[in-house]
Order: sequence, then C-alpha cells, then structure tokens
Amino acid sequence: MHVGLTQFATDRSMGPADLAREAEARGFHSLYVPEHTHIPTSRETPPPTGEAELAEEYKRTLDPWIALAAASSVTERILLGTGIALVAQHDPIALAKSIATLDLLSEGRVVVGVGYGWNREEMASHGVAYGERRAYVRETMLAMQALWRDEVAQYQGDHVRFAPSWQWPKPVQRPRPRTLVGGAAGPKLFAHIAEWADGWLPIGGAGVREAVPQLRAAFETAGRDPAGVHVVPMGVLPAPGKLDHYREAGVTEVVLRLPSAPRDEVLPVLDRFAREAL
Repeated sequence: MHVGLTQFATDRSMGPADLAREAEARGFHSLYVPEHTHIPTSRETPPPTGEAELAEEYKRTLDPWIALAAASSVTERILLGTGIALVAQHDPIALAKSIATLDLLSEGRVVVGVGYGWNREEMASHGVAYGERRAYVRETMLAMQALWRDEVAQYQGDHVRFAPSWQWPKPVQRPRPRTLVGGAAGPKLFAHIAEWADGWLPIGGAGVREAVPQLRAAFETAGRDPAGVHVVPMGVLPAPGKLDHYREAGVTEVVLRLPSAPRDEVLPVLDRFAREAL
C-alpha cells in the first residue's frame, strides 16, 4: 500500500513545487491538490464539512493543473493528482489538452481525481445544473478520453459535442491517465467508476472495508479485471493501527492530509507523517 499526501494549495500555503520536492525526498508516493474555480459569496450551499462557516482555503485554491505542472518541474517520481478536479466546470476540449500536456511533460505521472461537486452556486456560474452534474461529469470524461485515445476523435452527447477532430499531445499513460472518482459508496457511483475510471477516492475510510467487494463486483459486471481497482482514501490522519486497517481492507494507496499553511508549519507535520506512515 502506497502513502501519499494532499494539501489545500493556496496563495498562502507552502508552494506546490516546494512541497512536492520535499515530499518526494521523504519517499511519499503522491501529492494531490483540490480545485475550486471560485466561491460565490451568496453561500446558499452549506459547507460540506458541516461547519457553520466555509474554511478560508476554499476561497483561495490555486489552479490545480498549473500547481501540479510547477510540482512536476522539480520532481522525478512522485505522482501528481487532483483531489478532486471539478471537470464539469471546464471546456472538455481545452481541459483534455491541459491534462495530456501535463502527463507528457511529467512523463506519465498524472492522476485525474474527479468529483461531481457540492457547491450549487459554483456550478451554476459554469452553466451546470446541480441535478445534472453526474451526467456532465460522465460526458466530459468520456469526451476527453476519446481525445486522449483516438487519432481522430468525436463525441456526441447531451451536454458535450464535437465533430471529428485531431488533438495532440496524447498522454503518456495509455489509454488515459489514471482516473479516480470521489463520492459516497453506492451502486450508481461504482457503476460510473467501472464504466470510465480506474478507482475510487473516498473521503476518509469509514465503510471502505465493506465497499471494496462491491466496487470489485461492479468491475466484473462491466467486464473489467477487479484486480486492477484502485482504492485511495483521501484526507486521512495517521493513527495507531489505521494504516494496517486500510491495508487489510484492500486499499491500494492512502492519502494523508497536510495543513494548508506556510512552509515552517508544514515541514514538521511532513516529517512526522514520514516517521509514522512510511
């Protein structure tokens, strides 16, 4: 089981290039950053954490792909992922090129962590209806995968359409960069993962042991090898016995949560995580 890291990368936190370099030097497997294009001030949607006020870092997130490109330029081995990217809030043709370019320049180290989103106002600014967000995400991913896979790609869906087209570069990873999907366990989510992704990004680890066999069964139903499923709990804090629990549950990678803070606050936590988890 691999151990990675996630941090809310902001204009006030330790920079992603600096963090990735320090994480790689300590032997961590991956670094994930989240995405919010903006946060409407109306705040009609309550915070997903259950708190009364939305945490400051949600308003200040860096663009994940540019942040990961900076991290790529100073590292050689560490995987670079989104945890998670709000792909429905982007033009799929342009986003496909950005991700493929990063995968090329990083020599195949991109992990596309995908989410459906929770912030209704943020989606609405991008023209995405909350009730249709899963359909938007699915079509965006299938359209991008066509561009990554095919010499001449086309896609005709309800929300995404483009005529036969060329697009290069193609990603180094074939037929696509590793794709993980965040969300609560259930038949609908697992069917989507089995159709167009490679694994699951649960937040934390509650219920993972019981859910992993269900996800593997969904892969079998879709005619895919369940042995290839990635299960990657996100935002974990290490504790005695916790990593052993994940390993026994069939988890392939666990992602530890770093504070969104400057370098002098992050490095002691990074060192502690290295001692406790690697």
